[in-house]
Amino acid sequence: QVQLVESGGGLVQPGGSLRLSCAASGIFFDNYVVAWHRISPGKQRELVARIASGGSTDYGDSVKGRFTISRDNAKNTVYLQMNSLKPEDTAVYVCNAVHFYSDSLDYWGQGTQVTVSP
Repeated sequence: QVQLVESGGGLVQPGGSLRLSCAASGIFFDNYVVAWHRISPGKQRELVARIASGGSTDYGDSVKGRFTISRDNAKNTVYLQMNSLKPEDTAVYVCNAVHFYSDSLDYWGQGTQVTVSP
């Protein structure tokens, strides 16, 4: 059974930092493109950051320069370092993994809440 488990969310003040983790079981992240998305009330799901198996990355425009995605294949974990957080970053952050060769192998975590507030 495949599971993606996010952790690291919480309440932080504007300007603060958090690091999210997405740990996989049942699959090997080496073969997957892993992405962080976020969902907030009244807004569409937004791609935050994505990392390919070879390590190349891309980011949503709203987080460029502030967030960094990375992966540790040995730990089967992907991280999202979030700096200079803003209230508009408040959302549920969800991890997604899609197999590099077969997009029918598409897995989602349950999400972790990030709240940025004074």
